Amino acid sequence: MDIHEAQREMRSAFLGGFAGQLVSGLIWLIAAALGAWVAPGYGMAALFFGSMGIFPLTQLGVRLMGRPGKVSFANKLWELGPQIAFTVPLNFLLVGAATLYRETWFFPAAMIVVGSHYLPFITLYGMKMFGILAALLVVAGAGLALYGPAVFSLGGWLGSVLLIAFAFAGRAMVLREEKASG
Repeated sequence: MDIHEAQREMRSAFLGGFAGQLVSGLIWLIAAALGAWVAPGYGMAALFFGSMGIFPLTQLGVRLMGRPGKVSFANKLWELGPQIAFTVPLNFLLVGAATLYRETWFFPAAMIVVGSHYLPFITLYGMKMFGILAALLVVAGAGLALYGPAVFSLGGWLGSVLLIAFAFAGRAMVLREEKASG
């Protein structure tokens, strides 16, 4: 199986990352709401612990949509997925350090971590849109931390909107591709 076939199979099996990004965006939305309306610590906990449920909830979502949620044994890109996923909790150590310095940097730092984790998705799915998502999350996170207002959940709201919007964009691209190929 060549890389283009492997990427096409990944796109089809996971609908361009739709369910994972949608789940992620909803977790960010809940975390932002808790951080804004309850207490920042609840928002932080919701994002950190909620993110641990992304893979199982993604599997549930893709299967409910009639997608396999897995690829053939010949597709070696499958092995890249967990490697990418484990960069986020490891880099959350830096999110914690930034948050100790300034609490309002929690979501902006998380945007940078999650944004950078999307760069290998360009290869995983063969979709350049993940580079745009990565750039938007990283630049917005850095911009909010350095120049934004000291509003705790602002990055959470923005992160959730970007993740959900790109989930639907990726879904539309894959559905168009599948329709065109018959």
